[in-house]
Amino acid sequence: MNAVADSANGGFSRFIANHAWKLFLLAVFAFLAAFLVYPLIYCFRAAFVLNGSLSLFHFSTVFSNPKMLGAVWRSLAIATATTVCTFAVTLPAAHLFTRYRFRGKTFLNSLLLLPMIMPPFVGAIGIMQLLSRYGSLNILLVEKLHLLDQGIDLTKMGMWAVVALEVLHLYPIMFLNLAAAMGNVDPTLEDAARNLGDSGFSLFRRVTFPLMMPGFFAGASIVFIWALTDLGTPLILDYPDVLPMYIFRRVSDINDNPGAYALVIFVLVLTGALFYVSNRYAGKRQYAMIVKGGVGSNEKPLGRLGTIAAWLGVGALLLVAVLPHISVILVSIQDKWFMTVLPESVTLRHYRTALGHKLTLPSIRNSMLYSSLSTIVDIVLGVGIAYLLVRKKFAGSRVLDAIVMLPLAIPGLVLAFGYVASYTNTPLDPFVDPTALLVASYAVRRLPYMVRAAYAGFQQVSAGYEEASFNLGASTMRTMRKVTIPLVMANLMAGTILCFSFSMLEVSNSLILAFKEEFFPITRAIYQVMPRLADGPYVASAMGTWAMVFLGLCLMIAATLIGRKMGELFRTAG
Repeated sequence: MNAVADSANGGFSRFIANHAWKLFLLAVFAFLAAFLVYPLIYCFRAAFVLNGSLSLFHFSTVFSNPKMLGAVWRSLAIATATTVCTFAVTLPAAHLFTRYRFRGKTFLNSLLLLPMIMPPFVGAIGIMQLLSRYGSLNILLVEKLHLLDQGIDLTKMGMWAVVALEVLHLYPIMFLNLAAAMGNVDPTLEDAARNLGDSGFSLFRRVTFPLMMPGFFAGASIVFIWALTDLGTPLILDYPDVLPMYIFRRVSDINDNPGAYALVIFVLVLTGALFYVSNRYAGKRQYAMIVKGGVGSNEKPLGRLGTIAAWLGVGALLLVAVLPHISVILVSIQDKWFMTVLPESVTLRHYRTALGHKLTLPSIRNSMLYSSLSTIVDIVLGVGIAYLLVRKKFAGSRVLDAIVMLPLAIPGLVLAFGYVASYTNTPLDPFVDPTALLVASYAVRRLPYMVRAAYAGFQQVSAGYEEASFNLGASTMRTMRKVTIPLVMANLMAGTILCFSFSMLEVSNSLILAFKEEFFPITRAIYQVMPRLADGPYVASAMGTWAMVFLGLCLMIAATLIGRKMGELFRTAG
């Protein structure tokens, strides 16, 4: 009897061991179905169904409204202008860092990532002090340098104020992709074109840029989608007539205002189409490489004057890019600052006030909890998915890869709205307790980072090590734990840090899903503190400074661990 039981247990164990990866795949698809696909399908159904039948009524109602059409065009204009400006800013920088060799290059290259350490909506707090009519810049130009007769309130520039902040925050993503793409251009193809008489801009247009096309589309897609759906920046700058603001204002009355579904589906279809075109166009427009190029194979010494010019140029870009960060720090320590370029006196009391505020410490604890749980989910799912994509051949692998990368093309604003719409009046109702949905949303949004980081690591590890372990009798799990994971630990740590840090400072999902103070994450708490009459901006800036330091340290560690492959984490293409 015992022998039969042992045989049955052994057979069950072998079945589980042989089919564990299939069970894992089922769990992955179940998670993605529940927290990625279902909310989107719910929004589609609500947008197109009226009284049980298909209808375009909600779309006709929304897009026959002149104000709504104006918001659509303004949002598209902001996204387009941001994409064009980031490309114009980063193309010369990418050319400099991939084509020339000069002293301090590595240091400057790392500094270019600085703007990523703070969400633009936090930077907007400092910009209000810097660029308002009686801000530091106007005081400098009017009172000190006498270059203007009266100040100009640059924060009231509407669309262009939003674009400026978006460009300063998003240009590192475009730079990472352009630099990686330009660094991989085969220099022999450019040399061949020069030998045929091509040079200058013509060479770039005919040869170099087509070869960079996948990297350009990857960066441009992320920047366009991010700028189109950014909620925090127009919210703080009080620029209400854009799509994200219309959607945000309609979250609390979804049932009474179903037209909001049409807005969400419009944004989703637009970003999905851009994602599809980016991948298809970049995939078809490929040019064969004779030898895979690298930065080192095509670098030229820049010389003394060139090095000075490079430092001055990059320094000027960095100075402008970190102005929001500097402003936030100055606002957080100001004691008296009116009609002067810099604070007349400084204090740390705003940091003490922030620590004592009823929202601050609970929001930090909440963010730590949400981010930790979501990161654990990303580690388990991301490592498993990456391992299967690299090591296993199975039907549906391309579909899985596409679905996993889809969150990079789906705005957090859309996903958060879908959660509110589909899970209200269920056990996961965000109006009651948003914890589960916040953890799921953070995990879904950052899962591509972990998958890409782990995928790159597994590609670099020879399968021979694992085969040797199997031949010595080790199981799959033991081989993963003892052999594979230690070899890709640097990649996994980089992915983990990025998932955790960006979840800590997530904006759209935090603002939309957290309705009760007891569940506020830190970004929602910053937004809530801002309107305080006496010291709201100062306390919010103190909280933003803490967040900035935290994310900066995380990005430094991640960049050190993963190196030049950092740009691969910010690509829509799988």
